[in-house]
Amino acid sequence: MSFERDDPPSITKSFAEWAVSMEPSVQDRALADRSLVDTVAVGLAARQEPILGIAAALSDESQWAVACHVIDFDDLHMASTTHISTVCVPVALSLGAGARSYLAGAGVMARVGTLLGWPHYAAGWHATTTAGAIGAAAGAAVALGLDADGVGRAMALAVPAAGGVQRSFGTDAKSLQVGFAAHAGVRAARLAAAGASADIYAVDDWIALLGGSAGQADLSGQAIIPGGLAIKLYPCCYALQRPIGAAAGLRAGGVDLSSIQRIVVRTPAVSVKPLIHPRPRTGLEAKFSLEYAVVAALLDEHIGFVTFSDEQVRRPQAIRLIELVEVDLTEGGDQLLSGEVEVEMHTTDGVRRAALAYPPGSPQNPPSGEDLRRKIADCLAGLPVRPEDITWASAASLLRTHLTRAPG
Repeated sequence: MSFERDDPPSITKSFAEWAVSMEPSVQDRALADRSLVDTVAVGLAARQEPILGIAAALSDESQWAVACHVIDFDDLHMASTTHISTVCVPVALSLGAGARSYLAGAGVMARVGTLLGWPHYAAGWHATTTAGAIGAAAGAAVALGLDADGVGRAMALAVPAAGGVQRSFGTDAKSLQVGFAAHAGVRAARLAAAGASADIYAVDDWIALLGGSAGQADLSGQAIIPGGLAIKLYPCCYALQRPIGAAAGLRAGGVDLSSIQRIVVRTPAVSVKPLIHPRPRTGLEAKFSLEYAVVAALLDEHIGFVTFSDEQVRRPQAIRLIELVEVDLTEGGDQLLSGEVEVEMHTTDGVRRAALAYPPGSPQNPPSGEDLRRKIADCLAGLPVRPEDITWASAASLLRTHLTRAPG
């Protein structure tokens, strides 16, 4: 199917034409380079995760997407509630492409996810994998040099694989879903390049069937709009970044753990949608536990990889303090960072409170250079890799070298 001037309006056509003609700005390229280093470093940090052995039979982009997402340390696009780079960086690298392919895929993914909106996520869909398959197809098609018609067909061919649900959170299936989305995009782009036909309006209908807005998407401004990308400073669900930040503020003043009688967390109900494990049994489940995250922030000086190990989740102090946590959910809001979170600690000496609206690392509360350096250093610890070694030309080789695992 070729685009004709008298075709009915199509969101897909607009996205495809934008992806082909988009010229990255200096800011776009800087964001792409930051996303590359952040995403690849996070993927390398996951090199010992057992799921990588299981996923070894998958394609490069699938394995890399799983690695870059499994420890939940990858960036987030707030308006679409999607982890953009864990899909779009592996896709670009697997095809030998660079920043432009990444930005085309990321820009489409951000806009599709924004059209689907918060109701899509609130209904239980894993938006990273629904919007991700479509964005991956656009980025892969650009990497393969397809024209706007080819990009549109690739996006349409990815629709059957655009799924994934939040029920998988806390299990291996969450990161595998991301890998499937990346592969779906590459597969669709290769089929489109080979001449497979498709009706681009399949994407428009898919968005409408999922309850997304049928309005025209904003194609102006920077590649990834609105709001850019949030960088995680703690290796867990983005919904926990703000509670951890608030609780860490209480810890900074010194805490006598034996004096704690109650811990009250007040936050809008919408902000805890993915936090489905109030009493986690494993490190993976703890990455989606509001109660554990707040307790860990009081216990640990540094919230890092060890914090979300099975052993730390099961430590007696954590288990005892979790039983003192009360969650007071308030009404209102329509996204993950609605309102603010307040952590209230009742001790034998009185009550202390800390509140936070924007988590550290968010576009409204951006990470410092030191924050980024510490995160990347933690991720690359034990590897002969420096941050400056991670470039669009070298990253695929680094991932192949350090993420190669035998099945089983």
